[in-house]
Amino acid sequence: MALTLDQLNAAAPDEALRLLDGLYEHSPWVVQRALAQRPFATLAALQWALVQSLAAATRDEQLGLIRAHPELAGKAMVANTLTAESTGEQSRAGLTHCTPDEFAQLQRLNADYNARFGFPFILAVRGPRGSGLTRQQIIAAFERRLGNPVDFEREEALRNIHRIAEIRLGDKFGVEPELGHRVWDWHEALAQHSDPGFKEQGQLTVTYLTDAHQACQRELMARMRESGFDEVGIDAVGNVVGVYHSAQEAGFAAGPPQGETAPSGGSEPREAGSVGAMRLLTGSHFDTVRNGGKYDGRLGIFVPIACVERLHRAGRRLPFGIEVVGFAEEEGQRYKATFLGSGALTGHFNPAWLDQTDADGIRMQDAMRAAGLPGTLDAIAALRRDPARYLGFVEVHIEQGPVLNEMGLPLGVVTSINASVRHVGEVIGMASHAGTTPMDRRRDAACAVAELALYLEQRAAQDGDSVATMGLLQVPGGSINVVPGRCAFSLDLRAPTDAQRDALERDVLAQLSAICERRGLGHRLERTMIAAAAPSAPDWQARWERAVAALGLPVHRMPSGAGHDAMKLHEVMPQAMLFVRGENSGISHNPLESTTSHDIELCVLAFEHLLNGL
Repeated sequence: MALTLDQLNAAAPDEALRLLDGLYEHSPWVVQRALAQRPFATLAALQWALVQSLAAATRDEQLGLIRAHPELAGKAMVANTLTAESTGEQSRAGLTHCTPDEFAQLQRLNADYNARFGFPFILAVRGPRGSGLTRQQIIAAFERRLGNPVDFEREEALRNIHRIAEIRLGDKFGVEPELGHRVWDWHEALAQHSDPGFKEQGQLTVTYLTDAHQACQRELMARMRESGFDEVGIDAVGNVVGVYHSAQEAGFAAGPPQGETAPSGGSEPREAGSVGAMRLLTGSHFDTVRNGGKYDGRLGIFVPIACVERLHRAGRRLPFGIEVVGFAEEEGQRYKATFLGSGALTGHFNPAWLDQTDADGIRMQDAMRAAGLPGTLDAIAALRRDPARYLGFVEVHIEQGPVLNEMGLPLGVVTSINASVRHVGEVIGMASHAGTTPMDRRRDAACAVAELALYLEQRAAQDGDSVATMGLLQVPGGSINVVPGRCAFSLDLRAPTDAQRDALERDVLAQLSAICERRGLGHRLERTMIAAAAPSAPDWQARWERAVAALGLPVHRMPSGAGHDAMKLHEVMPQAMLFVRGENSGISHNPLESTTSHDIELCVLAFEHLLNGL
């Protein structure tokens, strides 16, 4: 019979410890210390108490816990001395059925890992969905993590131990994150569509209006229809738009969202300002960077779809409508038109974009028409939303960073999307012979830019949450035996407020001028982009905070260093975002981008709490 929280909360200390036996390998002290925080209102609260218990432990205690775990496909498995929990996990991952070559490879990896780190390799082999990793995935993770720094890998081992405990906890309580599994599976299905040249290599790339992009549109529309949306369609820039009517709207003839062509079978547009016309706007993008991850953007589409599905199945309508938009383009990969999808809704579509060409020389307007879109400015202009008809905009997004992962927290509340500015530039010196030019006579452009790159690190570190990056660095036409006469570079500067960004920019540009003057060099610089900070609307941020607290989790407030569609909607209506923890140290724009079905489920429940609170 499954354990309940009431039983655990009411049990005597020794009995409570027995009820949670086996969560941590041969280390009951982790659970014992966490139990001091009883009573627990939710399983998430219990999980957080366990995280805190281990975080407060000494380094020797943490290492002892790591070393209490068996090697994967190691001596304990061969000798049949694993705990029941480890036996089941390694068996489910197929480690008890390795081929001779796989077993030999794992033995070599175990030996190399122990020699480097002094403790066994720990991996939650049941994976992010809980259904088990393949042997190939396990071996790939093993090989990848062998290159980690020692301190980082110790923390990564502890994070995997917590993930193992989270899954075991669900087993004890007879609880599966079915909602999370469902949304996780939706991501896997959508990731089957990828652009040519990437799909063949097993990589995910979906760029604006390609065949893969249009396949994603069709799948998102099908998912919305299956989930009970009243209106589903594709708008004039390729956004996928679904509407779930309010209680008042449901009694009236329904038309498409404002500025949108009616999908087949749609009726005439309703009169603006009619009863129940207010909506909550939400969503994110479904295009990707090249060889990217499955969750960036897409999580913010699927989570509200799951909430609408639950409302529909329960026969519930809310006092406001829910409009979910899968934005067609945010990343600017095929065309340099970042935030094209969300920008059209705010009335900020740049007419010049229609004449942009991609790498194959295809104009955007021609690509639109080939995809069945009007490709006209009038049709695009009609997409502009009337802010008076919307309560606001909320967006769920994978964090794309390590903070929540390192803290052991599944959710974080965004306080502001950082202001940013970008430049491309070049330092001009004098190319000369590498062997005959004395060091004190050189006008080395690359050294000047290298000096600036080091200054970026130092200057950004002086500010809370500022970041500075030189992502492009190139010596055009350089040779191994020539002092660089030119060096091209880029600057990406971000900060939580416009003022902080501006101060960072001023200091960096002043330093560039000083470096070049001291070294006798010239330089040119072009600002290519500037974006204002988008602070969360206080009342909407508070709604997310209440939703997180209702799950039994602490509220962690954090800025977003990355740009999001919410930045565009911020220009016309209040907005706030919720971050979800990423696996693999929160890496994003990378195939390793991942999250767990447990974290997804908590995100769906938080979104549902926000809806009910409204």
